Formats: sequence, structure tokens, C-alpha cells
Amino acid sequence: MALAITGLSKTYPNGVTALKNLSLTIGNSMFGLVGPNGAGKSSLMRTIATLQDPDSGSIELDGIDVLRQKDEVRRILGYLPQEFGVYPKISALDMLQHIAVMKGMTSAGQRKETVEALLQQTNLWEVRKKALSTFSGGMKQRFGIAQALLGNPRLIIVDEPTAGLDPAERNRFLNLLSSLGSDRTVILSTHIVDDVRQLCPRMAIIASGEVLLEGPPNEALAALDGKIWSKVVATNDEMRALETQVHMISTHLVGGQHEVRVYADGSPGSTFRPVDSSLEDVYFLNLSQQAKRQLPN
Repeated sequence: MALAITGLSKTYPNGVTALKNLSLTIGNSMFGLVGPNGAGKSSLMRTIATLQDPDSGSIELDGIDVLRQKDEVRRILGYLPQEFGVYPKISALDMLQHIAVMKGMTSAGQRKETVEALLQQTNLWEVRKKALSTFSGGMKQRFGIAQALLGNPRLIIVDEPTAGLDPAERNRFLNLLSSLGSDRTVILSTHIVDDVRQLCPRMAIIASGEVLLEGPPNEALAALDGKIWSKVVATNDEMRALETQVHMISTHLVGGQHEVRVYADGSPGSTFRPVDSSLEDVYFLNLSQQAKRQLPN
């Protein structure tokens, strides 16, 4: 299965340009889409999910024209948006049964078997008769995946699925997602780089509606080997001075002091130490390089 996105552009009526001639090819696996808030990730996901039309460009899914054959896409699509509504007083079991009917499962026996299997798969079986309003954030996200999996979709889109989850729920949800990507296309849109590092054999970084990098995370990490340097600075003045001297890609607070991470082919100074690169370094480096390109000459 292959999803080919070509030359996609979208500008909203308020003048915000969400997508700028964006092209990607996504295969039959888990694919990570990473970018800051406002990067265009949700706009791209909604377009693939047939919820909005682009101004230009095309999307093809195994020979299906996504922009023209929307009903055919929806039959094989599972979608978990960043925010989704549920009827709070209905139980998870009854809600999934209702959604299954809406998805065309006319056989009561098939619906019962499918819904019960999904409740087991998403670890919601014990709470299946509880009202959705009583669910924690992580439980609601697992319910969201359960409804997205109804009908055995070949394409699954999940948009910012771990935002707001505590560490334990986040791990449960990531383990569930990892079990889905072996035999179908799963697009994980997030601003949490660690989620992509754990789950995805391929990824893309987008910002301002453009693709900055696309490929395997391991290759992006290998390209930075020996090029990331770190130093702890004591004052804001020292940090501001460094910004004019080196290619600083990120800062982190460590014990109340700023640790700066710098990209350089060789040592930027005797007070810097070499450190292992991370996918977060890849992310911030690409964002900083784009920001420099956008500066006026």
C-alpha cells in the first residue's frame, strides 16, 4: 500500500497558508509526521482524511484518487483526530456498537464479535459498560483508537494522540500503536519527537507547511554523529553571546542552568564537550536551518 501526496497547497480564508507545495510518499508501515504547533500537520491529516480540500495538488492511495473518490477512501480509513467528541453518558460498548452500525456492519453477530475484540485489544474490556465521561485521558485515547479500527481499515491516521497523557498512559498508548503498523499504513502526527523515535521506521519533519526532512530516523541521527556539542552556561548574558558565535540549536534547563546544544563539524571551543545526537537534535537543527533561510537578506 502506498500513499502518494504531490504538490499539496492550502491557504485558509483568513490568509494563513497551511501547506506549501508539499509532497510525500508513505508506504505500508508506521510513518511519523513531526513539526511544531502550526506546522500544517493537522491540515495535512484532515486533507488525507477527506475532511477538507486543498487549493492544489493530488493524493493517491493505491490507485484511489483521494480528493475525488472520498467515499472509497472513507471505507478503508480509520481516523483519530486531535480532538474528538463522544456522547458522555453512553458506555464504551454501546458507543462502539453504534459506530459499527454507522460504518455499515449490518450483522449483529459480526458487530458483537468485532467490538468485543477491539475492547480487549485496547485494554478497555473491564470498563466497557462505564460511561465515557468517567474515562481518563488515556482511556479516551484508547477508545478513540478502538473506533478508528472498526472495519479493519487499511489506512489509519492519528493526530497528536499522546498530548496530555501521563507517562504511564503514554507508554500504554504507544505500545498499542506499535501493534498496528505491521500490516497497514499508520500515520502518526505529533510534536513529540520521542514518539516517532520509538515507533516509526520512516518520518518527515514539516514546518510552515513544507517538508524539511524525510527518511529513516536512524539515518538522520547518523548524519549528526560527532557534530553535536554541549555546554552549561551560568548566565543569560553568556547564552546570548554564544548565540552570535555558534550554531545553537536548542537549550535545556539543567539544575537551574542552561545547557546549550550546538551543531558544528568540529569542536566550537575547549569548554564544549561532544555528546550523542538525538532525534530532538535533528528536529531542532532542521527548524533552525529553516528559520535562517527565512531571514531577510
